[in-house]
Amino acid sequence: VGMRINVIGTAGSGKSTFSKRIAEKLDIPCIEIEELAWKSNWTEAADDELFSKLKTLLSSEDWVLDGNYSKTRHIKWKRCQIVVYLDLSFHIIFYRLLRRTLIRIFTGKELWAGNKETFWRQFFTRDSVIWWGLSNFFPKRKYYLIDSKNPEFAHIKFIRLRSRKEVEDFVTHKLHTV
Repeated sequence: VGMRINVIGTAGSGKSTFSKRIAEKLDIPCIEIEELAWKSNWTEAADDELFSKLKTLLSSEDWVLDGNYSKTRHIKWKRCQIVVYLDLSFHIIFYRLLRRTLIRIFTGKELWAGNKETFWRQFFTRDSVIWWGLSNFFPKRKYYLIDSKNPEFAHIKFIRLRSRKEVEDFVTHKLHTV
């Protein structure tokens, strides 16, 4: 029997790091939805292209999917067994977003499809991941909690981790018991 996990949470919650850690521990592939969603010059992939790529990758028996993209829920949660929601506090999210963004800007880290974050984009435009993360923190929290109670997703075990300690405890002690 396969293991199919989707890790969700707002920008800066630690989805990518967490997803990679659990995929490594379980020795299964980690799929980063951002990699499928972005093309060069920060152009978003068309929905049909994103959906097609996602369906192909999620057709395997084992995976950890890192990412939200509610428009893909009908695909990603069809066969998903576990959704881990990283629900950390606002101040932790803000700190992480700011720190991560500054590191990416100053190191010139290449992200998906060769894209790089720039100071201008992140601090002076509405395309900022910081702006997006902070403005969506509370609305997304509400929707994630509603989703976890939706009868359509009754086949999924929802796990909500609310602190760094709970996240660490899950990875080191509880992962193999789910």
